[in-house]
Amino acid sequence: MIKPGGFVAINIADILCFGDPAMPRLQADVVSTKRSSVTRAMVLEAKLRHPELNRYELAALLGCSEQTIDRRLNHNNIRGGKYQRQTKVKTVAGLVERWAEAAGFYLYDRRVWAKDPAWANSRWHSLSYRAVDEFEYVFVLWKPGITTVDRRRLSPQEWRDWGSRAVWTLSSVRSNDDHEAKFPLELPTRLIRLLSDPGDVVLDPFVGSGTTAVAALRLGRRYLGIELLPRYAALARAAVEQTVAV
Repeated sequence: MIKPGGFVAINIADILCFGDPAMPRLQADVVSTKRSSVTRAMVLEAKLRHPELNRYELAALLGCSEQTIDRRLNHNNIRGGKYQRQTKVKTVAGLVERWAEAAGFYLYDRRVWAKDPAWANSRWHSLSYRAVDEFEYVFVLWKPGITTVDRRRLSPQEWRDWGSRAVWTLSSVRSNDDHEAKFPLELPTRLIRLLSDPGDVVLDPFVGSGTTAVAALRLGRRYLGIELLPRYAALARAAVEQTVAV
């Protein structure tokens, strides 16, 4: 469906997380956020004095929860709860490149969308040494063929400000009340302006709330959107109708 020389742009977070039973459980002694004064030494001493007690009985003896006993003994700090598999993290770049080549596309470029942590459940700081995830990638894939390169699509100032820049700083959507994965209108607007001409067709196979559709229509492009979920299709259709009516 993509014409030779055309592009595919994929906006995606940098990591994928999934349970891996073969991965060792992450052990962490987060001393700065402990709510209980019970220490590992106290638990070990109680176990030595009362070897017959189980974890729940040790908790009652020391005046804490059985989770505290488990954490002090095992340094258990696994995402999702101590009874679930450890979460393994993989970066997406190599995966996207491999999947793209299998479909006949090749990695052409990548941009970094640097955003502020304004999404649901966000934090300015993490409780471990991990960084707060404040950016996403935009991978640009190329389908073999003649590609039109026209720097007149942007003004000289726009080329200096963002057209030739690898990092785009754009504020996040302030509220995901009707869709859980919305992105700002400026993101598809830049990509459409950079990679297409007026009258070209913009295809979005995951139309979601319709942000890309709105950007395409405002820029004089034709648009084709595909959405599996009826509630999102209705949401995108309403956004398109509002854009056309203006």
